[in-house]
Amino acid sequence: MTERKPPGVPFDSWVDKQIRDAQGRGEFEALPGAGAPLSAEVDSTYDELWWVKRKMAREGLAYLPPALALRKEAEDALAAAYAAPSERIARKIIEDVNVKIRDMMFKPPPGPPLGKKPYDVEEVVREWRQRRAAADGPGATGSAVQ
Repeated sequence: MTERKPPGVPFDSWVDKQIRDAQGRGEFEALPGAGAPLSAEVDSTYDELWWVKRKMAREGLAYLPPALALRKEAEDALAAAYAAPSERIARKIIEDVNVKIRDMMFKPPPGPPLGKKPYDVEEVVREWRQRRAAADGPGATGSAVQ
């Protein structure tokens, strides 16, 4: 459509007129799937992103395989742990991602291998402390254990 909305005409009224004109020309008559119910996935559980996945499949797009998504999540978790405001939070971040890594190690999904092993929580916390000490500078005292 190349026609522009005339000045002074409300957008809603102009759009409604365009739709009525197209209906009058019969442009909505033979649309694929007209009058048919939406197809339901018979063998899968409900997924709130079903329409996104279907659209991606129709368009020939791909999504990140689970192993690669977890690899990215693990790297982000490590960075988040190093930036955590307390040792307790750093420890929790790493423990949570380690659960996911272990699950995927023992129940591998289809796709490329994960290529990650669980982080050593104590080593990450030790590195967190060193980074915190370096950021606080000389003369800083106290520990951020919570």
